[in-house]
Amino acid sequence: MTTLMVRDPFLATPFRLMNELLRPNGANGSVTGFTPPLDVRDAGDEYLVSVDLPGVKADDVTVELDGQMLTISGTRVPGATGEAHLSERSYGSFVRSLTVPKGVDSDAITAEHVDGVLELHIPKPAEIKPKKIAIGGAGSKKVIEQKS
Repeated sequence: MTTLMVRDPFLATPFRLMNELLRPNGANGSVTGFTPPLDVRDAGDEYLVSVDLPGVKADDVTVELDGQMLTISGTRVPGATGEAHLSERSYGSFVRSLTVPKGVDSDAITAEHVDGVLELHIPKPAEIKPKKIAIGGAGSKKVIEQKS
């Protein structure tokens, strides 16, 4: 006598259906849209913006500064061919926008794309850098100097 075992895929991974329904980027393998996470840090004389862009080539990313609006945009395309049995990685076009302080010199902003992370170095404008004020005794002058 031969026994036929039918394996129910929902019972094999009982939380798979719930995970697919609650996944923030879509459900049922139809994952589209991509919002890369980013960090902004104050690094003394500059702001450091780090954007996670795994699988995105540097040529597929555009960084623009228009007035005070810094816009990072691009596209992540699926790299593999063939029929997908499970698709959790999101892909598609993305746009992230940040407001930078007034007076940022757009020519001084630098960007590097290493190991899937885009890093933007944005120098602080002179007017928001901290100033040191020396306080003297009676009859002496106050000296104001700008930290650099």
